[in-house]
Amino acid sequence: MSGTGAVRAAARVVARDDGRGGTALPVLHGEGPLAPRRTRGSGATAHVTLVGAMSGPLGGDRFRVDAEVERGARLRVGSAAATLALPGQHKGAARYDVRVSVADGAELHWLPEQLICAHGSDLRVDTRVEVAASGRLVLREEQVLGRVGEEPGRLVSRIRVRVAGRPVLDQELACGPGAPGGWDGPAGLGGLRAAGQLLLVRPEFARAPATAGAFGDYAAVLPLAGPAALVSAVARDALRLRALLDEALASLG
Repeated sequence: MSGTGAVRAAARVVARDDGRGGTALPVLHGEGPLAPRRTRGSGATAHVTLVGAMSGPLGGDRFRVDAEVERGARLRVGSAAATLALPGQHKGAARYDVRVSVADGAELHWLPEQLICAHGSDLRVDTRVEVAASGRLVLREEQVLGRVGEEPGRLVSRIRVRVAGRPVLDQELACGPGAPGGWDGPAGLGGLRAAGQLLLVRPEFARAPATAGAFGDYAAVLPLAGPAALVSAVARDALRLRALLDEALASLG
């Protein structure tokens, strides 16, 4: 936490094979608005839910979440509710950094709820992912621009992914006031207010890549240059966006 009014908060989760067919969580730490809690899981997978203990991020806030999945462990991370970015008293953007690593033979499902950028908010999201050669990952990001009936805040969201030390994805989405022109036009969101990505990393994609193609209203599957595939979708609202990404995940197996 910071004494200047803006909030500095971090959370860290480490998942480890417990040697008995399950997954232990030797590190499960959070502070301020970031409160990770172990929840009921199934089989060998440990489940963690991020609970928002405070509103935010607000302008000037700095949040960071780290998740490390060690060899042979299986972890599923979600959130109890959507994250709502709001304007704050401090000038400058809020930051939300995510750092994820998945070791050989490990598996992570990173499935938080939507990020909603309220009118007047300014948020930078930076996600960096490292996956080992035989690691597995399902990562979902969903952004909703503005609450019902309001103009969106500003959002800049970048995701960088490396598999076995090699880059497979470096993508940035910039929307809202101050974003480059055309973000809301036909070549961008086309007037829609929900956008999302679903990233899958699987060793078998190296032998049999996912098939590129479009589906649903505005969604597409793109095989990446590595054992990974990216689903991108835009929709009129969060409900339709989730349906598109769920459909894509089911189709990919």
